[in-house]
Amino acid sequence: MQPSRNTADTFDAVVLGGGVIGLSVAWRLRQRGLSVAVVDPDPGHGTSWVAAGMLAPVSEVAYGEERLLGLNIDSARLWPSFAAELEELSGEPSGLWECGTLVVASDPGDRAELEALMAFQNELGLGSQWLSSRESRNAEPLLAPGIRGAILVDQDHQVDNRVLIAALLAVVRRSGVVLYGCAASEIEISEERALGVLLAPGPGCPKKALPAGTIVVSAGAWSSQLKGVPERFLPHIRPVKGQLLRLLGNPEQAPVLGRTVRAQVNGRHIYIVPRLTGEVVVGATSEEMGFDTSIRAGAVRTLLDDASRVVPAVDDLKLVESLAGLRPGTPDNRPLIGPSGLDGLVLATGHGRNGILLAPLTAQLVAGWICDSSEPPKDTSPSRFFATRHEARLEPR
Repeated sequence: MQPSRNTADTFDAVVLGGGVIGLSVAWRLRQRGLSVAVVDPDPGHGTSWVAAGMLAPVSEVAYGEERLLGLNIDSARLWPSFAAELEELSGEPSGLWECGTLVVASDPGDRAELEALMAFQNELGLGSQWLSSRESRNAEPLLAPGIRGAILVDQDHQVDNRVLIAALLAVVRRSGVVLYGCAASEIEISEERALGVLLAPGPGCPKKALPAGTIVVSAGAWSSQLKGVPERFLPHIRPVKGQLLRLLGNPEQAPVLGRTVRAQVNGRHIYIVPRLTGEVVVGATSEEMGFDTSIRAGAVRTLLDDASRVVPAVDDLKLVESLAGLRPGTPDNRPLIGPSGLDGLVLATGHGRNGILLAPLTAQLVAGWICDSSEPPKDTSPSRFFATRHEARLEPR
């Protein structure tokens, strides 16, 4: 891919990674008047392309992750205005669907766990609502008859990730961000300051380095693999594999579901995410498999079996795609947003399963740090790991 427009000799900021996080950061930095480039071999088609796009801070709350919950809620509140602005400036739909979420239990054991989850949500003041079996099926008529109850979360929504990517690519191009369809081969460092990015050889890739005032690392699971950066400055990131399926119903009929459905099936978590186009996303596994992105038949079978146990109509849909992506995980499951400890190198990575949800907040925080020296929240600051630089960075949680 050729650069999207004529380039300058030096950029105020070079963003490594063209997923939803990287594109959102680039957009916000360009709005602040900076010259910005994005470096990615295939912008928009990495892990963000595989995502389900759930905006679900309440549905996904977990014990011990209260600080992550605060970040997720703050970003969820930004989403309506973020989506509206994106649509206005890109001329494209954002993919946001404010449809709510239903979290269901498929057997008595799963119901007990779900009731405990709702009690925890109530302790946190999250405002979810319990539905009986009958009420659950009234809300979603195609749920299986054996559903034992559900939590209704009206404030948890979704965005079609691929529609969102198209809008972000359009807005960054319109705003003057330069897109390089190249891989970053190395970070240039001098006297413990990041100075620029060397690009791997390829069509449209300059042979010289791209000098940058600031380099923003938004490379997802690959953020810890940066060549040229001393190990003590590399982020604590590990890949967490997730396999999911994309199914298709009749686009001329109403969607199979009117809202996202999440479920407990024999202790396994599953989500079924309908799109207005008739597509349905089913996912997702969570596997500590390194950088393996192969598709396993057993995972496909389990996802389909669990989904059809919750929504039997899934069996009538066409299986159109099976995919695997790598979530960037951190030891405490909170993102790394802020200065890396190396001058000129800023992190915007480690979002785990919440990358799309946290995109508006991440872009706001990065732009605030680079343009105004506004300190990011302590809960996102990479400095929380500075004392453990030499510990094993890729250990499972």
